Amino acid sequence: MAATIKDIAKLANVSHTTVSRALNNSPLIKENTRQRIAEIAAQLNYTPNYNAKSLVMQRSYTIGLFFTSIAKGTSPSFFSDTFRGVNRVVDVDYNLSVRGIDDYQDYSPVHSKRFDGIILMSQSEADNEFMHHVLQHEIPLVVLNRVIDDSSIVNIVSNDREGAYSAGAYLIECGHRDIALIEGVEGFKSTVERREGFHRALIDHDIPVQADYIVRGNYDMQSGYQAMTQLMSLSNPPTAVFCSNDDMAVGAMNCVFECGLQVPGDVSIVGFDDSGFSSFTNPSLTTVKRPIETISEQGARKLLKLIKEPTEIGERILINTELIIRKSAAPLIK
Repeated sequence: MAATIKDIAKLANVSHTTVSRALNNSPLIKENTRQRIAEIAAQLNYTPNYNAKSLVMQRSYTIGLFFTSIAKGTSPSFFSDTFRGVNRVVDVDYNLSVRGIDDYQDYSPVHSKRFDGIILMSQSEADNEFMHHVLQHEIPLVVLNRVIDDSSIVNIVSNDREGAYSAGAYLIECGHRDIALIEGVEGFKSTVERREGFHRALIDHDIPVQADYIVRGNYDMQSGYQAMTQLMSLSNPPTAVFCSNDDMAVGAMNCVFECGLQVPGDVSIVGFDDSGFSSFTNPSLTTVKRPIETISEQGARKLLKLIKEPTEIGERILINTELIIRKSAAPLIK
């Protein structure tokens, strides 16, 4: 049978209240008493009962990591990078619950007794209703990935527009003018930011934006392949393609190879995110580094601080992107 606080209290000859306070590092307990209780707990292999603890402390010891959707439009690499970043920081005393907002028909299960805090990897303005619900229930909240116009919220985002601009500008510097865009999920803020950054690069370099060169994707490899198939069927196929994420870039590269062409000899391809696999593709993928793990780590640290020290003052942290030049893009051969 597992050891209990009462077992420790009996051996230490103190009350179970004293044991509980000592194990929670209460300043009311003298250091020598705390050490003695900790030693007895270790000898008994004591494991805290968080269900009982949560009833006493009025806390759930659960942190929610929410995505707009896990099933629709969230690439495996984006999901895993986010999870790794948060999981690296979240203390072992907390359970981590990972869900998609679209899993809920209503938000009544999301309340302060169930979640001590929530990290929202927001991909769409449709998340605003969920954010409002969380704030109404006074659950500490950190929003990642999308700019939020609320000064009370901790908001950590990458500069996607600048990153997409740098990708477009690089392809132009390589001599390309027939440059296509494979977009992300319709309605996702990242899709809009990357499209606008890329188009701004074209406009600033006096290159017309061609409707035939804009194809919708879904942030997965299959949609990248399908979009590239559509582009290759044009009477004047592009010589370069900017893909709104790395997964679609891999799909696009595979399509080029199946057409009997080469990357970058016939078509240059640039991705976005710098996912873990991007340096291992053949050829290695030129891409825009968006440090999702770093963003997620910072978000988790901010949330743990908010749980311990609630505040009504938020902040916005902007994380810069970086163009990583590898081998999937090259100067145009005329």
